Amino acid sequence: MTDTAPSWRATPDWAALDDAVRRADLDSPVLALDLDLLDHNIADLHRRASGVPIRVASKSLRVRSIIEQILDRLGFAGVLAYDVAEAHWLATESGVADVLLGYPTVKRDALATLLADDLACRRVTLLVDDAAQLDLVDTVLPPAQRPSVRVAIDLDASLRAAGGRVHLGVRRSPIHTREQAVELARTIAARDGFTLVGVMSYEAQVAGVGNAAPGKLAMNTAVNAIQLASMAEIRHRRGKVIAALREIADLEFVNAGGTGSLEETAKDASVTDIAAGSGFFGGHLFDTYRHFRPAPAMAFGLDVLRHPADGIVTCAGGGWIASGPPADDRLPKPVWPEGLEYVGTEAAGEVQTPLVGAAARDLRVGDRVWFRHTKSGEPAERTERVALIRRNDDGGADVVDVVPTYRGEGRCFL
Repeated sequence: MTDTAPSWRATPDWAALDDAVRRADLDSPVLALDLDLLDHNIADLHRRASGVPIRVASKSLRVRSIIEQILDRLGFAGVLAYDVAEAHWLATESGVADVLLGYPTVKRDALATLLADDLACRRVTLLVDDAAQLDLVDTVLPPAQRPSVRVAIDLDASLRAAGGRVHLGVRRSPIHTREQAVELARTIAARDGFTLVGVMSYEAQVAGVGNAAPGKLAMNTAVNAIQLASMAEIRHRRGKVIAALREIADLEFVNAGGTGSLEETAKDASVTDIAAGSGFFGGHLFDTYRHFRPAPAMAFGLDVLRHPADGIVTCAGGGWIASGPPADDRLPKPVWPEGLEYVGTEAAGEVQTPLVGAAARDLRVGDRVWFRHTKSGEPAERTERVALIRRNDDGGADVVDVVPTYRGEGRCFL
């Protein structure tokens, strides 16, 4: 892996962004997407994947028009959805021909709607890791009354050591070994109304954990060593699992990886596409990776409401907290004007956020403070629209369009 230095096009111009949004007269909280920086991130993700197609992880975007635009680019194909109703919506309203649901579902109403739609059934693949999930589909609509349901097996990609007593990775699928995968595959093949078409495995301990946290040399060294060992283990194990499953079913795809593991996952000959989501918008969580650095393409602006004391300003809203263990790195990061930080006793608030720092003395009521989100999915759940920004020839920027988020289209999945 080599370090990647951002080019000038990957450098945000917060003042130009703020000016563009103000000229467009957009109220706070305002979500803005720099299209030049998005283009940079799309190109860099494509480069890092070394020719392996990238499946767009929709949970990290939640802006349908942007998902559609990315899928029009070379090297990007299919969606990794996070909810069954969302998968149905994207397959039909957006015409996405290959939608893999990234998690099992037990939503009976949404399943019933999907199973009644022949087009959606041809385009959406459900994820399973337990025969009970197949049973639930049958109770919603028996095989004789529906098309065959496309399913994929979720193969656990965590690293297990010390005889299984040490688990490194997320707690997802119980299907870890070749034998477990083969048993489930045979169960699927033996049942009416299901077709095994793929496998998914997400190496979260590599894709979602930074290996260059500032001031933490020992931890970074350990993380890097664990990640290298983990990728070697999963490539070996996944290869054997896929070879065995191909003797049972005609697999159409093997999905794996994530934004942080593209280079390593691309080395796995058994993988046919790699998922990526957060790398498009470039949340600040990915500032702690050694081998790549996405540009901060998305940011959100909050209005200054008041000055409770000298050197302190209070902004409207701000508590857009990312998923994961509660910690400072899950908070949005104030980035412009420079020199602002949270008040330790309050941090990011649900309806107001106080900030301290030298820059606070120059801010007036009605000014705007810009923040970077941590991951990517959380901003779109807080706003109904996104201002699309494009750099202009005069050195500034303009709002070229305003598009709805999922919320703006009246969609709330999870």
